[in-house]
Amino acid sequence: MKILVINGPNLNLLKLRNPDFYGNNDLKSIEDTLRRRFPDIEFVFFQSPDESNIVKRINETAGFDGILINPGGYSHTSVAIRDALEICPLPKVEVHLSNIQSRDSFRKVSLTASVCDGYISGFKTLSYILGVHALIDLIGK
Repeated sequence: MKILVINGPNLNLLKLRNPDFYGNNDLKSIEDTLRRRFPDIEFVFFQSPDESNIVKRINETAGFDGILINPGGYSHTSVAIRDALEICPLPKVEVHLSNIQSRDSFRKVSLTASVCDGYISGFKTLSYILGVHALIDLIGK
């Protein structure tokens, strides 16, 4: 099984962000956790602050079985990422480290989650782990 993990803007700076929202792990430790927890899955990790690079990566998913995506702030603003996800035929799960429903009102709407098979929010690093479990089930169907 091969899963593409896409992370949007500022997720490379987790150690500088509010740990109450995002936890104490950086992106590298989240990647290491996924590799350790799911040794039989091949993960390809991609992070970009650039919306067009994220769209391009979603459009280039041949050979993958599923996508785990944390679009970061783009989940609330990007019609382009939403459209790319909608076109992509792979199983997709959106994850967020923070509980977006307990944040600012503008964060409570995710344009991208509606075109994913589901989304998980608020469990910090566990959101990614739960997302992989969901993808395993979706891919297995």
